[in-house]
Amino acid sequence: MRHLSFSWQGIVALLLCLLALMSLPLLADGASRPLSDGTASLILIIVAAAALLSFAPQPPAYRATGLFIGAHGAAWMLLSALSGNQATATRAFFLLLFASWLLAWRCVTELSKLQPVTTFGKSTLQLLIPAIFGAWILILWEAITRGAGIPFILLPPPSAIGARIMTSLPILGADVRQTIFKAVLIGYVIGCLSGFVVAVLADRVSFLRRGLLPIGNMVSALPIIGIAPIMVMWFGFDWPSKAAVVIIMTFFPMLVNTVAGLAASGSMERDLMRTYASSDWQTLFKLKLPAAMPFIFNALKINSTLALIGAIVAEFFGTPIVGMGFRISTEIGRMNVDMVWAEIAVAALAGSIFYGIIALTERAVTFWHPSIRGG
Repeated sequence: MRHLSFSWQGIVALLLCLLALMSLPLLADGASRPLSDGTASLILIIVAAAALLSFAPQPPAYRATGLFIGAHGAAWMLLSALSGNQATATRAFFLLLFASWLLAWRCVTELSKLQPVTTFGKSTLQLLIPAIFGAWILILWEAITRGAGIPFILLPPPSAIGARIMTSLPILGADVRQTIFKAVLIGYVIGCLSGFVVAVLADRVSFLRRGLLPIGNMVSALPIIGIAPIMVMWFGFDWPSKAAVVIIMTFFPMLVNTVAGLAASGSMERDLMRTYASSDWQTLFKLKLPAAMPFIFNALKINSTLALIGAIVAEFFGTPIVGMGFRISTEIGRMNVDMVWAEIAVAALAGSIFYGIIALTERAVTFWHPSIRGG
């Protein structure tokens, strides 16, 4: 018995299976497509068997594989049972659903114990763990909204949002071009680049550093809803006004972080550069900028999300009949909540890709930094 690997997730999952067995059936009597007793029994067996097998002495990789198959197999069967049976899920259905979720939790715990020796294995594991987390957010969302019959206007299921994305690709593509490839990218590049240049000047000129940083803190606290209408009046309704909002939002985070990074090099290193008779530009490029790189990339990552938020919110205050913010404000007025969620999903995906590109670039540029070398 001392070699068994018990876990509270597995024990609770077994208890939930027992409660579900006493609460059968999985679907209410009014279901248009009733679930057979054999299918319900099979789901119970899958969840209970996966929980029991996870207690057996075995390598974490085998245990994680069994838990993965059991949790996701049961979840797939439960979601399939809801096809044509919306708002008919019973207590037993949700008990088995949460038991499957606990098994997926244990699966992620076991995966976290693995120490791959190859780079491919490490990269795969780093992607697999968050993928399981994200998948179960969607699984629980889908099962609860459809099984409990939550009104579509309050919260549509992910399947409806995905279907709306597939049927609205031309509209979503036009919105992405207007908001991201014009307003966000142009404003992001100008804002970050200008903030970096001013930070280098502020590092050389003390009165700029002392005067700009307090102003930067003040401007960073300005609300977007106050800046956006002014930019629309100044630069018009098209994308330049949204890019101007993005520039304002990204300029000062880059300025503050870069100034702090340029001052991060130690006094001993600066004294060593002086003993080598290095010029100010040599000290900047060979000492200060490398030391400031983690700060600069931190500002780039922060600004990647601020730029997207700023551009979308700015489109609420005047824009041509295209753009992600325009689409959200228009479709919510029409009660087309699935289109609103589709725009949100596309914006989240674009922001994640943007952030990921910057994070990968950071790993390539600052490979020498302890936070990168430590994994």
